[in-house]
Amino acid sequence: MLRDVIWMGDSKRKLQEFPKDAQRSIGSALMLAQFGGTAEHVKPFKGVGSGVFEIVESHHTNAYRMIYAVQLGERIYVLHSFQKKSKTGIKTPKPEVDLVRRRYKEAQELAKNDNP
Repeated sequence: MLRDVIWMGDSKRKLQEFPKDAQRSIGSALMLAQFGGTAEHVKPFKGVGSGVFEIVESHHTNAYRMIYAVQLGERIYVLHSFQKKSKTGIKTPKPEVDLVRRRYKEAQELAKNDNP
C-alpha cells in the first residue's frame, strides 16, 4: 500500500530549491518509505521522537537533508527540507532541530485527527 505524504510548512518548496539530482535521490528515498522500505542513505533522526528519519544527500560538496516521520498514523509527514550549512561539523544546527520538533508536534496533532 502506498502511504500518502503530508508536507509540513515550506518543506516541499524548500525541496524544490535543491539541485535536480538531489531532488531525485531524496524523492526516491521518500517513495521507498511510502512503500514501507528504507533507502541506504536514510538514518534515524535523534532527539525528536521515534519513527523520525533523515534522508542524507550530498551533491557537489553541499549537504541536503529531508526529515520525515513515519510512525504517525497511516501517512508520512515530511517535517523539514534544508541545505545543511553547519559550522559545527556533523551536528544539525539547533534552529533546524527546533523547527523539526515544532512540526513533529503539529504532525502528531494532525495524525490524531486523521481519518484517511
